[in-house]
Amino acid sequence: MENSYRILLAEDEPKLSQVVQEELTRQGYVTDVAYDGNIAEKMFKQHAYSLVLLDINLPYKNGLALCKEFREINSKVPIIMLTALGELKDKMDAFSLGADDYLVKPFEFDELSARIKVFLKRAENTPSVSDKIVVADMEIDMENKTVSRSGKNINLTAKEFALLVLLSRNKGKVISKTDILEKVWDLSFDTGTNTIEVYISFLRNKIDKPYETKLIHTKPGFGYYVRESVI
Repeated sequence: MENSYRILLAEDEPKLSQVVQEELTRQGYVTDVAYDGNIAEKMFKQHAYSLVLLDINLPYKNGLALCKEFREINSKVPIIMLTALGELKDKMDAFSLGADDYLVKPFEFDELSARIKVFLKRAENTPSVSDKIVVADMEIDMENKTVSRSGKNINLTAKEFALLVLLSRNKGKVISKTDILEKVWDLSFDTGTNTIEVYISFLRNKIDKPYETKLIHTKPGFGYYVRESVI
């Protein structure tokens, strides 16, 4: 059986991940396996997944943190938590962070398969709404990875695009350099370079310089933010 669905399986138990991947592949799903949270995060940012199977106890970055992050990036992708933690509080924590379902180990693959089919069908039947971010006359098309202003296309590099999306999704909120480094460059510490300042300058030249309305702003000592403001 062949289908066009792509599934991310984040599971650090080799035997379980192998069994689940083999069964999913047998059913026709393209299945990527991540054995730790950092790998899962990078895979999710690189590919458009139809569904995510997410273990809570992952090395480096746990499944709850990933669930919250994935949900911020994509509000529609179904997320099913796979975990040995079966307490009500654990389930409520997962649901509060955006999980769609919760399966406690050990589980039968048939049950997992049934749940996957339900969520894929539900996602398919959900009316399609373009994932776009709009600030003033600027529009970011997340699906096609394009940016335009006043109807004119603006070419950005992958890092410029990621930085602009982070600022625009948090419109009006000041984002610190530490947060930018972590979310755009996958760094949890300041390298001491002026990389962020350089990329902010790149964005301003492309996004703001040709227009009267400036969107990218600095709060000295705190960070950067996007907001419509005529200067």
